[in-house]
Amino acid sequence: MRDLRIVFMGTPDFAVAPLDALIKAKFNVVGVVTAPDKPAGRGRKIQQSSVKKYASDHNLTVLQPSNLKSEEFITQLKSLNANLQIVVAFRMLPKEVWQLPEFGTFNLHASILPNYRGAAPINWAIINGETKTGVSTFFIDEKIDTGNIILQEEVPIGDDETLGELHDTLMEAGSRLVVKTVQKIEEGTVMTIKQPEIEEKSAPKIFTETCKINWNDTLTNTYNLIRGLNPFPAAWTTLINNNEEIKVKIYGVKKEFATHHYKTGTLITSKNEIKVAVNGGYIILESLQLAGKKQMDSKSLLNGFRIHENAHML
Repeated sequence: MRDLRIVFMGTPDFAVAPLDALIKAKFNVVGVVTAPDKPAGRGRKIQQSSVKKYASDHNLTVLQPSNLKSEEFITQLKSLNANLQIVVAFRMLPKEVWQLPEFGTFNLHASILPNYRGAAPINWAIINGETKTGVSTFFIDEKIDTGNIILQEEVPIGDDETLGELHDTLMEAGSRLVVKTVQKIEEGTVMTIKQPEIEEKSAPKIFTETCKINWNDTLTNTYNLIRGLNPFPAAWTTLINNNEEIKVKIYGVKKEFATHHYKTGTLITSKNEIKVAVNGGYIILESLQLAGKKQMDSKSLLNGFRIHENAHML
């Protein structure tokens, strides 16, 4: 058995669960690398990353480099004398960092590689209507998400599953896979598989324009886009209500297959329900957020906001 000294690198909530799983499995985590503190929110208060908060609570050594190539950071990293590095939802590492440890640097990625390489694999799996995805561990190399695969685990995607729900499922699956991967490295029994050069589906970064709803698309595609962005960053649209333009974020939705004569984007309201006409049926809005307001369910919105007869989504 190898005596492992691990440096863990990660920033958001998704990375906390694998770090916690390593600590609970009694692995020797000698240091944590995470993003620098930064101002956030309306008050611009200094915020620590989720990983830093966890590491501080567990008295782990924390490094927060702004420049991963700086001599100061490389010196600090070397002083930890790690022989394995683990990366979960962090930044792209320079070669001088990932090639440091004796047993390599591996990454946890939230897809079944080679598909959905990139920044937003969970979003795109749902947006594209996949019925399954998963998690992969692989040794880092010069390119993004292309290294030799160590382990993979498939995870089904429910018909109505949202980004938030799948994120949490993959976080737990990923935590288990990270521990299994470390156990194999500890035992010296790792067998890797070379990835195919070509990926069929990619997972590029999500931008504001990516999140804009096209009401002329099909019912299924529109539904998948909305759930693949719920709760963050959220799909959005423009509500035209009595000649006023209001930006609206859409969260919880249901789909209803139906034949109708309405123009796409038309709003149909009742006492408790808001529906949007699309090709092949309706998107039923369950929760949404008008610009400058809090997120609320449709019934609450209808109680205090008048939707005019010719209102529609643009």
